[in-house]
Amino acid sequence: MTHTRFAFVKAGWHADIVDRALDGFLELIPQAQVDVYDVPGAFELPLMAKQLAQTGRYGAVTCAAFVVDGGIYRHDFVAQAVVDGLMRAGLDTGVPVLSVSLTPHHFQETEHHTAIFRAHFVEKGREAARAALAVCRTRAALAA
Repeated sequence: MTHTRFAFVKAGWHADIVDRALDGFLELIPQAQVDVYDVPGAFELPLMAKQLAQTGRYGAVTCAAFVVDGGIYRHDFVAQAVVDGLMRAGLDTGVPVLSVSLTPHHFQETEHHTAIFRAHFVEKGREAARAALAVCRTRAALAA
């Protein structure tokens, strides 16, 4: 499994926070094994994940986004659609699609909240890397 490739897709909204998930991911999986893709926002993640999974190049696809309440009651619907879409992409393609797509209840664009979520996304990136490695090991064992 040392040559397994991984795709990491990240949404551009709140990139200062979302990109930290990639930092955490790369702490456990060498950058040489990871192809990174950017999409405008969370809503674009499922289609990109499905297209990447369909290429057959990746052992797993990880997607990261930060969906916040922007003052209109829309974030819950977007977050649910994204998570459902990511699950469907994995089920439809047979390639694991992992989510680091978070929707906080009370995010304020303050230095304090931003610092908290940056650190949280690093940890979530590490968790996604551990999950990607574990699921690839299990799938390889099943195929043997």
